[in-house]
Amino acid sequence: MSFVNEHLFWYYASMENTQKVVTRFAPSPTGKLHSGAYRTAIFSYLYARKHNGTFVLRIEDTDKERSTKEYEDNIMESLQWMGIDHDIFVRQSENVERHQTILEKMIADGFAYISKEEAKDGSGVIKEIVRFKNPNEDITFHDEIKGSVTMNTTDLGDFVIAKNIREPLFHLAVVVDDFDVGVTHVVRGEDHVSNTPRQILIQRAIGAPTPTYAHLPLVLGSDKQKLSKRKGALALTEYRDLGYLPEALLNMVAMVGWNPGTEQELFSKDELIQEFELSKVQKSPAMFNPEKLDWFNREYIKKLDSAAFWNHVAPWLPSEMSANQDMLIKIEHLLRDRIEKFSDAKELLENEFDYFFKAPTIDTKMIVWKTLKEDPEGLTKTKDYLKHVHELLESIVETEWYSETRVVVMPYAEQEGKGNVLWPLRVSLSGKEKSPDPFELMGILGKQETLARIAAVLD
Repeated sequence: MSFVNEHLFWYYASMENTQKVVTRFAPSPTGKLHSGAYRTAIFSYLYARKHNGTFVLRIEDTDKERSTKEYEDNIMESLQWMGIDHDIFVRQSENVERHQTILEKMIADGFAYISKEEAKDGSGVIKEIVRFKNPNEDITFHDEIKGSVTMNTTDLGDFVIAKNIREPLFHLAVVVDDFDVGVTHVVRGEDHVSNTPRQILIQRAIGAPTPTYAHLPLVLGSDKQKLSKRKGALALTEYRDLGYLPEALLNMVAMVGWNPGTEQELFSKDELIQEFELSKVQKSPAMFNPEKLDWFNREYIKKLDSAAFWNHVAPWLPSEMSANQDMLIKIEHLLRDRIEKFSDAKELLENEFDYFFKAPTIDTKMIVWKTLKEDPEGLTKTKDYLKHVHELLESIVETEWYSETRVVVMPYAEQEGKGNVLWPLRVSLSGKEKSPDPFELMGILGKQETLARIAAVLD
């Protein structure tokens, strides 16, 4: 006998609509959205969109002690940032009356019963709990990833489905909520496989159809253990706040345990929807690789136009540098090549590229090329090289600066030794052992600043 509430959703008026693909993502607001949870959300979403179906977001907040508004907000914020939009929103706590109605009906029809039992806390208090009357039979269901699965339910015994007549528990609530929104495909982690026989028994008792299941293999960290908050998994909003792009995270997580069977790795959301199939999800656990995420993010950073790039970098710009827009534009290509996430820009600008914004302090011991360090005249020779380079650079017309520095300096460097000439030139401009080559530095700094820095070293 069906217990569908015909007033809950309009589409139950049509048999055609009941055949439509409906998936759901059902997180508990007991922590921030992280690790395998957002892969489940992504796969459920992609499958629904692939089949022009309905994607349901259900907040399972019946654990009153652990559920918080803060974590619910984090879930909503995370999915919105990722572009995972839902068609129907359900808050499980608002369906408690519906769950109670179903529970009472199950007891009346003999599928469940009230059991008076002593509390497990040793207090001696007798409580009335509700147990499902287990028929002790084999349950077989089709899993889109695992194939046909058969499990015997005898060992489950008469399992608990409610703390009391007013407080239905997880298995009953999930089945009723899935039934009421017409869920056709349940995509979830393989740690829920053991829950499936209980839920199928409840489905049969209340006349609900059994959806198609797809139990996703575990997501592992670099230590090959299940990825979790304790094992280095970050919340989606933490990735956002580190300066990762949502497109990169969506693309990377979608590829954790799934691929389209081609060499392509970069996919837009629309391309993922077009290519996604549950049949292509691998059966074995998949690795979440932070280095691969960095690679994805670099690839998506490359796709940004200049305005979008600086908009993302802006939160990490040191205040004393943000006003120098001309210099920032000049070194944009260097930043793009070096950062993996936008928060890296702060470290680079403050500690590696600071010489673009202020003249560096020069260590005279560093300025001598390594082959001259043992030469008693090494410092004197280095000064002569720099003095001659200064004279060569002075001769360049400023309008031809960018094209002529290499033409003018390289013949002299080849004559005297590239290291002897170019090393002190580069250190004079940057003050560092590692930096772009001196010709790129001169091009960015311009003629006047280049000559001033060399002159300061000669002084």
